[in-house]
Amino acid sequence: MTIRIAINGLGRIGRSILRLLATEKGDGFELVALNDIAAPDLVAYLLKYDTVFGLYPGEVGHTDDALILNATHIPLTQTPDISGVNLNGVDLLLECTGKADTRAWAERGLRAGANKILISGPSPEADLTFVMGANDAALKDQTIVSNASCTTNALAPTLKLLDDAYGLISGHMTTIHCYTGSQPTVDAPRGDMVRSRAAALSMIPTTTSAATLADLVLPELADKVTSHSVRVPTASVSAVDLIVQLENCPDTDTANAMLRAAPAPVFAHTDDCVVSSDLRAHPASIIFATPETSRVGRDMLRVFGWYDNEWGFSNRMLDVARLMTS
Repeated sequence: MTIRIAINGLGRIGRSILRLLATEKGDGFELVALNDIAAPDLVAYLLKYDTVFGLYPGEVGHTDDALILNATHIPLTQTPDISGVNLNGVDLLLECTGKADTRAWAERGLRAGANKILISGPSPEADLTFVMGANDAALKDQTIVSNASCTTNALAPTLKLLDDAYGLISGHMTTIHCYTGSQPTVDAPRGDMVRSRAAALSMIPTTTSAATLADLVLPELADKVTSHSVRVPTASVSAVDLIVQLENCPDTDTANAMLRAAPAPVFAHTDDCVVSSDLRAHPASIIFATPETSRVGRDMLRVFGWYDNEWGFSNRMLDVARLMTS
């Protein structure tokens, strides 16, 4: 079955999904519509040349009303309200504007004619917040689904993995997160004081929604794990540094054997001593760094994992798109 998809919003996630569709990840998808407020020439330029991921793996062009990918013309509109675009026959709209935190916004895609909506971020009014590897059984036939956040896609499956294996009592997670477009390049006012500081010049302690979203995805673990974030001066690849108290805490070797056996595509691991740039464009939700695993005392375990917050998340968007339309 061919899945007819459209994308609303061609920022970091939307463009990453476009790149993935040019690979074997695109098998079974037909991209039938694109919408972004940017002009077509700028959309094409930012897709072709990417500071993080390099050149687009194919031919890119444009007309006034289409993006041309490998000689295929894909209709491209420039409207801030997707409800005015004809999406009749679209199986799934990937809502990647980063603004669909209300149901009213997400429903614009339904009014345009799409059968279902998958949101590339948190959305408290979605029918379901879904994270592969965490609450798989919860996905039924919901119409509007949130794919949570990149950090939640790393954290929630890890918490479930540890809870199922050893019984989770409590924990704390720090995400060491690359800077994003929500931060300024020079000091400039933002809603959060520290996020008003120049993104590439400081480590910035701030908040993350990951633990709150993990509570939503894994209600059986609600209020057991807290979280914070440190934004750091790198452009891609983030990390989860997780310390948990377990009912049956394993030794380091046993824990690592379990982490190595965790199934793809959500989980991966590395036994090498690596740095963040080594994991750029890795498709997993989290890549456990086994040299960093350690047991602390009788019942505490430290687990460290990398995740490409753009590429891994975009891979899960397409995986969830298949599940929603299967």
